[in-house]
Amino acid sequence: MNPKRNVPIEIPPEDFRVIGHQLVDNIADFLASLPSKRVNPGESPGEVREIIGNTTLPMHGIHPKQLLDETAKLLFDHSLFNGHPSFFGYITSSAAPIGALGDFLASAVNPNVGSFQLSPVATEIEAQTVRWIAEMIGYPTDCGGLFVSGGNMANFVCFLAGRRAKIPWDIRKEGLHKGKNFHVYCSTETHTWINKAADLFGFGTDVIRWIPANQQLHMDVTLLRKQIHDDIAQGDLPLMVVGTAGSVSTGAIDPLREIAEVCRMHKLWFHIDGAYGGFAAVLPDASEDLKALSLADSVAVDPHKWLYAPLEAGCALVREKQMLLDAFSFRPPYYRFGHDAAEPPTNFFEYGLQNSRGFRALKVWLALRHVGRKGYEQMIADDIALARELYRVVTQTPELEVFTQELSITTFRYRPIDMHSSNNEYEQYLNQLNEEVLKRVQDIGEAYLSNAVIHGAFVLRACVVNFRTTTKEIHALPELVVQIGKEVHQEMKEKQSV
Repeated sequence: MNPKRNVPIEIPPEDFRVIGHQLVDNIADFLASLPSKRVNPGESPGEVREIIGNTTLPMHGIHPKQLLDETAKLLFDHSLFNGHPSFFGYITSSAAPIGALGDFLASAVNPNVGSFQLSPVATEIEAQTVRWIAEMIGYPTDCGGLFVSGGNMANFVCFLAGRRAKIPWDIRKEGLHKGKNFHVYCSTETHTWINKAADLFGFGTDVIRWIPANQQLHMDVTLLRKQIHDDIAQGDLPLMVVGTAGSVSTGAIDPLREIAEVCRMHKLWFHIDGAYGGFAAVLPDASEDLKALSLADSVAVDPHKWLYAPLEAGCALVREKQMLLDAFSFRPPYYRFGHDAAEPPTNFFEYGLQNSRGFRALKVWLALRHVGRKGYEQMIADDIALARELYRVVTQTPELEVFTQELSITTFRYRPIDMHSSNNEYEQYLNQLNEEVLKRVQDIGEAYLSNAVIHGAFVLRACVVNFRTTTKEIHALPELVVQIGKEVHQEMKEKQSV
């Protein structure tokens, strides 16, 4: 047998250097050109499929330089750019350049951060990054924690740790067959991860007690207390309360300190979904409720939201590290990873759902070192200030009606100045009008908004988690919405008159 293999996937170091440099140059040019691009190409699924082509798997390969050049152009010409300064859509931040380079470096070394033995320095970097994140938000730095793909998974990890800790028998061995009526409590504004968790982890969605929100869309703690009292009175078993630090729709922060007191009184697991707003706790003027993250049994945060990390990067924090081991650790004989060493290693496969794990923490660790705490305080505060500036401009624009402003989210809608009413028919008209306004804003590509539904009203939602956004983009947005709103309103009136 010839000892020298023919390996089609290998790239010789000298070629890798040339190709890699060219790719970095292409990316640098792309980042420089972002402000002049459309935020959204506005192409249909069929159009994109046609661009890619409906071909069979290639029989033979393509030279990597040609392949990367073609693919870069494909991505640069046909993507929605959350790094664009006029992207105000979902809570997906512009990606820090140091994070992109970090992902490149992590992929090159390719550690499996499931066990210390497979990833010694990567494991310790992840552990340090978890501690730094806890420190940023005022959480105990001796907590347990790990990196996951995003908010859903971070909340799932915390949910499962709470389930294991609070069910009064060995849930891992005996399951949920004992017939107790469990309950998990959360606001009606809570993200849909809670539906998935209740469904996927054996409870069923009927266990969720949806506590109404008040006019400010914060959980009504009086109603929470009453619901828990009523459930206990009928022999049910309350397990957990979920508080939200920054709701997806409006950035609402639940009264977390008050909820913590309720959980202490009834010995319930207190989990906070801080995927979006948790990092605002780093601000010197953070509210008392954001500071109450320190009181939770578990917290979920998303570095790919307000730490500007490239996707994917979520982080689960659990106050008592042992709770994660109790929920997830199995040690089969074929896992020989030095559990009994004099200095016990961290093996992250024991802390969550994954065994094989990529090096997600590196891009966050690099950014934290690149920027520092003060840098993040400045950028998060700037994002909030820009959202407040949008609120100010909207309130001064006659054709726009403002709804909410919390954290870095402002909600508003277009309201024609030639219409004045408050009946259901008028509200339905405004909902239809603003749905079409949103669609056209997204399709035109000058800016990108999403939506919220607030007390039955369909509203436009602008979220700023973008270090590239300035007052220029903020001031241009209301003008764009008014222009499109007038066009849509005129078209709708003409259709009604036919």
